[in-house]
Amino acid sequence: MQITIDVPDAIQMSEADLRIELAIALFQQERITLGSASHLAGLNQTEFQSLIATRGICIHYDVEDLEQDLISLRQEGW
Repeated sequence: MQITIDVPDAIQMSEADLRIELAIALFQQERITLGSASHLAGLNQTEFQSLIATRGICIHYDVEDLEQDLISLRQEGW
């Protein structure tokens, strides 16, 4: 899905920063998995985990997250 949003210049955020903030918000609300949030943010999972840790956000990790991680690892050749 592609969505176009007009952001006022006053916000002064890059597209990458907006993607990261959206990924964090959706992850915090448990609307997307860690893997999906990492992908949306344009970061690998370790980078995303480090980022949310700096903000004091706990990682909720369930079976779906494990399955996503296994898929990601297999895609990366592990």
